Parts: sequence; structure tokens; C-alpha cells
Amino acid sequence: MKTIITFIFVFGLIVLVHEFGHFIFAKRGGILVREFSIGMGPKLFSHRVNGTAYSIRLLPIGGYVRMAGAGDDELELSPGLPISLVLNDIGEVVRINLSKKIAIPNSIPIEVLEYDLEKELLIRGYENRDESIIKEFKVDHDATIIEEDGVEVQIAPLDVQFQSAKLGRRLMTNFAGPLNNFILAFVLFVIVAFLQGGTYVPNHTTLIGGIEQNSPADKAGLKPGDSIVEVSGKKVSTFSEMSKEISDKPGKKLRIIVKNEKGINRELEITPKATKIDDKVGQIGIMMTNEFKPLSFFGKIKLGATQTVANSLSIFKALGDLITGFSLNKLGGPVMIFKLSETVSQSGFISILIFTATLSVNLGIMNLIPLPGLDGGKILLNLYEGVRGKPLSQEKEMAITMVGVAVLAVLMIAVTWNDFHRFFIR
Repeated sequence: MKTIITFIFVFGLIVLVHEFGHFIFAKRGGILVREFSIGMGPKLFSHRVNGTAYSIRLLPIGGYVRMAGAGDDELELSPGLPISLVLNDIGEVVRINLSKKIAIPNSIPIEVLEYDLEKELLIRGYENRDESIIKEFKVDHDATIIEEDGVEVQIAPLDVQFQSAKLGRRLMTNFAGPLNNFILAFVLFVIVAFLQGGTYVPNHTTLIGGIEQNSPADKAGLKPGDSIVEVSGKKVSTFSEMSKEISDKPGKKLRIIVKNEKGINRELEITPKATKIDDKVGQIGIMMTNEFKPLSFFGKIKLGATQTVANSLSIFKALGDLITGFSLNKLGGPVMIFKLSETVSQSGFISILIFTATLSVNLGIMNLIPLPGLDGGKILLNLYEGVRGKPLSQEKEMAITMVGVAVLAVLMIAVTWNDFHRFFIR
């Protein structure tokens, strides 16, 4: 249960903050946000304010923003569809009911023949199944549609659609999601600095600060306070040197010389185990010692910024490594996040905050990769439009986006299956 709560908190927070960035900049840019949802799946609750339906859905994982005219904005009506209309005092349609679960008193039943809810704002159809007369209804600019699941959203005339906003507004709306992830990471790192009163600086000697229970180091008899002097004949003086010698030899028996706190040397044999994340990396289950460094008020804020930048650089390095040697084991999806949530949930609230901040930076950078279907791909199209002087046709942009979404979907399925296999099957 602790793992599940941690996973929902971490994954939900970073996705919601990401989507809120898109939401707030779309609103400021005059783009109609039809729905802002907390959670996914079937609707539990929905309330419309200032043209936006705020929804809570069954699955408490993330959320989404539905902008008028964006690629994920669904077509509302189709010819032959039975609907009901609510008219105002001057005979204009103010509500269009598509839901079979909701009955509205004094509404007019219509079978749709044709419609235009973007330019002419009208609906034509048969009233009360009378096919002898085609009736035409003028639609109010701010009319709403009650969709099949009961969520009521506003129609989207062209002037409030995403494509109608100025280029700069659209670019910032696309960039705002990743931007919010970087801001969230910075805020969380600052909160951690204030909760701790400072930061822990790694001691880069080979002094062991902790031993993982039932790890190869634990079984071999290593203790906190021991220092590793030599690994398979090679002398080591820093933790990074020692880690490299161990991580390069998963499954191979190592001869290690250890010095205890009294200065007495002893020789041990340890076989590093392959990590679940990458079976080419070995671990023996030891942690370095950390020295506490108190910080001033502004020092804690500076630490939040430096840790955000440091995490960003490490992710760029990981991306470079992925390009030079692609492997599914170098990627991770929801299953990996769940497994890591299991680990950090045992380590306390501060560890959860650090994990959330790190993952938020990761999500922000990954979304800026210029691939169709990601925010980076949309930004690339915005920049192309700025250079070219006009946008791609909607058909071409949609085709590019659909190809990108299909590739990302296949990759996500592959990554999820790979994570599931290595964590739960192997």
C-alpha cells in the first residue's frame, strides 16, 4: 500500500504539473481549454467553470488537458446521430446533449444530417423523427456539448482553437509543460534543502557508509566503517575507482582487500550481482559515507538550482549513451517507476521528494526531444512555421503526429513489457 500511494503521488504530481503548464498558457493565449482532468478513465465528477470542464476520473494517475483544435480533440457529432438540443429565448442552441444517460426537460430530439460548429455554427436535421422537413438550428458561439460520458464541454469555433492563436502563444503553450517540470524539480530540491538544513556532501574515499541487507557485501562480512583498499589486484583510493572495478564485473568473483576501523587488513571474495536495470552492471550493495554541510537561506535556494541543473546534465549524458548504444534496458516506463517507488517508499519522505524531483527533470527533458507526438516535436513544427512564414497544412501535421504517436506507442509497449519481464518474470 505504501508503494502504491508513493507511485500515485510521484507519477500523478509530475504529470499534473506538466499538464497544468499547458493549461495555464493556453488560457492566457486565448485558446479554449475544453477539459482539465485529474486522473484517467471513466468520469467520477465534472464541473464547468469559464468554459473549462474540471473533471476527476477513476484512475488516479496523472491527468490531461484537452485544448480546442489540438490533435487529441475529438469530433463531437456525426450524420445520423440522435441528439437533443436546448434552445435559448431567441431560438439559438445553447446545449447539445449526446449522452443517453442524461435527459434534459424541454429539449428537442434531433437526428443529425449535417452540422458546422466551427464557422457557420449551425445544425441541420430531422426534428422528432419527422423526415418530411429538414430543420436548421443556429448555434450560440458559447454553446456546450454534453458528451456520452456526461462531461459537458464548450464547442470550439475557429477563433478559440489552438491553430488560431499567435505563433508565440502556441510555442509557449507547447513549452510550458516541460518548463513546469523543471520548476517543480527546483521547488522540491529547495524544500529538501530546507527540511535537511543543508546538504550531504559525498566522502569520495573508499570508506563504506552502509551495507544493503542480504547483498553480496553483507554476506561476505563487510561492515560500515570498512575501507576497500584493493579490488582484484588493483589499488583503489576513491569510491568512483572502486565502483568502476566492481560494476564492470557482474557475476565474476573478485578478490577484495578490506581495512577495518582499527587499520587491520583482511582479504574477502565477493561476486557482484547484475542489477535489475542493466544486467551488464555489477553491484555488491555498499553505500558511500556522506558528510553534512549546513547552508544559509540563499545557499539552500542555490542548491535547488544546482541540483536541477546537475540532474538535467546527467539525463543528457544518459540520452547520449542511449543513442550510441540503444538498449531497452536503458529505458524505463511506469513499471520501473513503480519498482523505484517501492524502494524510495521505504526510505522516508525526503527520499520520495528527491525521487519526484529527479523524475520531473527526466520527464521535462524527454518531452523536449524533437520527435512527433512529444512537446519537442510540436515546438519543432512551431519553429519551422516561424522560419517558413506559414504552418504546415493540418493534414500533413496530423499525419506526422500520428506516425510519431504510433512509434512512441510501440516503444512504450516494448519498454513496459521489458520492465515487467525483468522485474517480475526473470
